[in-house]
Amino acid sequence: MKDDPDWQGHNSKAYEVTASELRQFIERVERLEQEKADVALQIKEVFAESKSRGFDTKALRQIIKERSRDKDSLAEEQAVLDLYREALGM
Repeated sequence: MKDDPDWQGHNSKAYEVTASELRQFIERVERLEQEKADVALQIKEVFAESKSRGFDTKALRQIIKERSRDKDSLAEEQAVLDLYREALGM
């Protein structure tokens, strides 16, 4: 069967299509990785600008993290933290 020229031709075409598709996936991921690096650099620049204007970047990061969370989950966590702080006299 492997000696059949039709089978070899079919296999060769399948390999070319697979290799082409694989190359396309890899190139898409590479472009997205570059975009991700560009966005990360822009975010770094925004934090640097905010720091130069006197803002605490650690606090900004915490607020951004909290804003992305579910409000009920965040409120529950805050309530537990407040309870623990009160118990410790903080």
